Amino acid sequence: MTSLTSPGSDTLVFRPAAERFHSRLDWLDSWHSFSFSNHYDPAWMGFGPLRVINDDTIAAGKGFGLHPHRDMEIVTVMVEGQLNHRDSMGHTAVLREGEVQVMSAGTGVVHSEMNLGERPCRLLQIWIEPARRALPPAYGQKSFRIGAGWTPLLTPDAAGDTLAIQRPVQLWRARPRPGDALEAAIGPGSQGWLQLIDGRGEIAGRPLQRGDGIGFEAGALPPFVAGPEGADLLLFALR
Repeated sequence: MTSLTSPGSDTLVFRPAAERFHSRLDWLDSWHSFSFSNHYDPAWMGFGPLRVINDDTIAAGKGFGLHPHRDMEIVTVMVEGQLNHRDSMGHTAVLREGEVQVMSAGTGVVHSEMNLGERPCRLLQIWIEPARRALPPAYGQKSFRIGAGWTPLLTPDAAGDTLAIQRPVQLWRARPRPGDALEAAIGPGSQGWLQLIDGRGEIAGRPLQRGDGIGFEAGALPPFVAGPEGADLLLFALR
């Protein structure tokens, strides 16, 4: 792992975008923040219960056919385009830009993810270990309007207009404007991870670009300052 120490902060774990694992097919361009599929590095097996962040771009008319999962919490954050979902629980849905899908694989679920739109789609698929195994499968989906400040997407009890998974994880998304300084604080007993979806910025003088990630322990992360084109980012509080 790459780490950096900034004045007034604990050591941060830095995952540069260019050092992620990369899978490329004629219909899929996928960047993996952590070990995934045939890509393996014991130093990058995840961060706490966070096991996968895949940044996928899928060609129109293509996608992942029916395939199984179990004992994993799967979160999909749609960035561009649409994704058509079908699963063995009987759900058929279309995910569009700004929507979030949660699926508890539990004792086992089979699903497909196909881009039936007319242009490529982009999404972040996130896998988080559940608090307990062998739970009943479950599904949820919501659309969110993302502002310049932190918009909650996941909370442990699905408070307000948020979703919940089978682990007390919190997830926020923000689109700060150029020059905005965005504070990020994680409570005691948690670990934090910040993932830059788009744009540029900096933390503690360290430049950040699309695809970069930073892990940190409980407490406040130095403010994220958005670059000239603004930014789009996720923040996790992991337990």
